[in-house]
Amino acid sequence: MALKPTALKPTKAMVLAGGLGLRMRPLTLDRPKPMVTLAGKPLLDHVLDRLEMAGIETAVVNVHYLADQIERHVKTRKSPKVVISDERVQLLDTGGGVLKALPLLGSGPFFVCNSDSISIPGTGANLARMAVAFDPDRMDGLLLLTTATNSIGYDGLGDFVMGPDGMLGRRKERELAPFVFTGTSLSHPRLFRDAPKGPFSLNKLWDRAMEAGRLFGIRQDGLWMHIGSPTALAEAEQAIISGETYF
Repeated sequence: MALKPTALKPTKAMVLAGGLGLRMRPLTLDRPKPMVTLAGKPLLDHVLDRLEMAGIETAVVNVHYLADQIERHVKTRKSPKVVISDERVQLLDTGGGVLKALPLLGSGPFFVCNSDSISIPGTGANLARMAVAFDPDRMDGLLLLTTATNSIGYDGLGDFVMGPDGMLGRRKERELAPFVFTGTSLSHPRLFRDAPKGPFSLNKLWDRAMEAGRLFGIRQDGLWMHIGSPTALAEAEQAIISGETYF
């Protein structure tokens, strides 16, 4: 995808960590899902470490379920600096959560990362590649995508089709789509212009951006792991132990 690089390197990110983790029970009966450990450290730290390696200076982390545990855990974190977006009163879903945190994320492009999406890097640094590929003149959002065969813990029909220029379209009903969203995106604040109040999904804003031809994708290097259940967690542990990578 030969696109003009962004003039501003992203320095901030949103980490979505407020979910209830129902599919991860019984592991989440006494801890929030981002505090479930993979390869000896919490899922949240895997994401924050990846952001630190990409040069992110500030990570906004939303909290809801067993929020005190996450707040205590990140207090000692020096890089990236962690700022809490408190959703104890009402969980706002992915879109509503980012919208609430928008004043903390600045005026430039920022990453949005699910706390249960982990990757084993391939030949490139995915976040750095996204930063280079993001063109704020053409894009409101850039999604990191992979294929189902390059994934652990995913059993769906795919999410998107992608044109030669990276422009995205939705999977049609009862059809397969070649690309799966990995839980990592790069957004311009304009994506949230006139967004609804209260809880809503990022999908609502992505659909609007797709209609305007302003939502794009880029393929991930390496293996994507969706840690959505105890079974997926065990499979991810084995992949890390074996040093498994897919291309």
